[in-house]
Amino acid sequence: MKKAVHSKTISLLFGVFAVAGVIAAQQADLKLPAEPLKFGVFVAQFDPAGTFTIQGDRWPKLTGNWKGAGGEIELTIPTPPPGCGGAGKYKVRKEGTHVGFDVVSDECQVRRMIIDGSIWAPATEAKTIPTRNIARTAGAKAPSKAMKSPAEANWPSFRGPEASGIADGQNLPDQWNPKTGQNILWRMPIPGLAHSSPVVWGDRIFLTSAVSSDAKATFRPGLYGDGDASKDRSTHRWMLYALDKKTGKILWERLAYQGEPIEKRHIKSTYANSTPATDGRIVVSWFGSQGVYAYDFKGRLLWKVDIGKIDLGAYDIPTYEWGPASSPIIWNNLVILQVDTQADSFLLALDASTGQTVWKTNREEIPSWGTPTIANTSAGPVLVTNASNYIRGYDPKTGKELWRLGGSSKITAPTPIYADDLIVVASGRRPEKPIFVVRPNARGDLTLPSGQKNSEAIAWSMTGRGSYMPTPLAYNGTLYVLNNDGIFDAYNLKTGAEVYRQRLQNVGSGFSASPVAADGKIYLSSEDGEILVIAAGEKFNQIATNSMGELLMATPALSEGVMYVRSSTSLFAIGQKR
Repeated sequence: MKKAVHSKTISLLFGVFAVAGVIAAQQADLKLPAEPLKFGVFVAQFDPAGTFTIQGDRWPKLTGNWKGAGGEIELTIPTPPPGCGGAGKYKVRKEGTHVGFDVVSDECQVRRMIIDGSIWAPATEAKTIPTRNIARTAGAKAPSKAMKSPAEANWPSFRGPEASGIADGQNLPDQWNPKTGQNILWRMPIPGLAHSSPVVWGDRIFLTSAVSSDAKATFRPGLYGDGDASKDRSTHRWMLYALDKKTGKILWERLAYQGEPIEKRHIKSTYANSTPATDGRIVVSWFGSQGVYAYDFKGRLLWKVDIGKIDLGAYDIPTYEWGPASSPIIWNNLVILQVDTQADSFLLALDASTGQTVWKTNREEIPSWGTPTIANTSAGPVLVTNASNYIRGYDPKTGKELWRLGGSSKITAPTPIYADDLIVVASGRRPEKPIFVVRPNARGDLTLPSGQKNSEAIAWSMTGRGSYMPTPLAYNGTLYVLNNDGIFDAYNLKTGAEVYRQRLQNVGSGFSASPVAADGKIYLSSEDGEILVIAAGEKFNQIATNSMGELLMATPALSEGVMYVRSSTSLFAIGQKR
């Protein structure tokens, strides 16, 4: 009997020791590095005594206590910001010298945004830029000549020729009505979700879309600051459509790629944000991580290029992924892409006929969404890119950098424009929100000293007035800047003097599409589906408001007396009925 009790006691002791050993091992695994750790713009330090600090550029400093047990960490903040009084619990992952955190429970939004899903590296660790493989697949031989078409009939890329957004000689109506059919030449439903704009060459319209297998897939318009990604990870079909310009009839459609999205998208975004580009021979569509595709006007695949995963999102919190939006441009048989990502950044020039790489220029940048522009200046052509670390000018033939300009926003979306031998670049994230007007012969580092507004290379600049999403419009000597929130500004293009500042009425969900102009009138498309007709000039004059009855996120195209407007579900042709 005593022997049995003794054996049982020993077994129990071994069990207790084993459990204690497991707990000790778990707690040992939970020891966090004492040295500073980095993630995005943040630096964190977990003191072995049980205190922590997390601080980052433009973010409130978080200071508190931590303790670990059972593979989890608990964080508390003694003097918390609003909503952060409770503890936050996270599972801890250790991957070599890196430490990852996954939320278990945390009602503190700021803390959860920074920590959930994050992977922290030693602050002294150098950034490793992964090798990017660019793979080309050849198809049919490209046509040698462009389809004949008068220049005024073509709107070949985002915002038209040179991204100007201008096409005079249209004689567009001031009023139209999709419900009654007034001045609506045709309407064609387009499957899927896309914020890409239509492009036009001759009698053809080209349009892209991403068609989800989830019938409930959508996006959320509006003025809000949420950085969440869409939950739609269903199988998609990335499509290119060719339409007859006169009737809207779909002439052909091509499936470029089918599968689950490789990257995520912002809840306000789609998986087809990039506008296609054409030179009359080929039409090029860029579907982000799904690749770049070139077709001829008959729909034959000429080539495709896989440039790998494109991870774009919040510069400060890399776990927030928003997807790409920059569009391709075609210049002198080069397809040029601006690819600024979390991992690496570069400009890529592909041979338009074959898809082969002509040049690739690496950049030190953070994610950006603007489309590059070729400015045909008096000093020669300049490839201009809008980005956060620097606005830059390049030789488009070689990719060699000509100049750079600091002081931009941390999020950049508007496309550079060129008018009256001046280059205009803007961006709208606070606190910078700058507008820069650059002279054509600029070279070197153009960054202005603090407090300085102009220089030999910079005609003028200002802060606090740049647009967040819409690209500015330079028309008849006046620079028009439309903000998401409906503030519409006009400046003298050469001097920067304010002409007027106007808050538009019935802003609703705001503005994402860029202004376009024709015949002394400016057209502003609101997200809620209204197109405002504004008289160009020194005094603000709203001529008309036309409701499309559908959400509008894409920028219209202008061609031969017709404005082509893409809504969330359709493509409209608006013009005088003859």
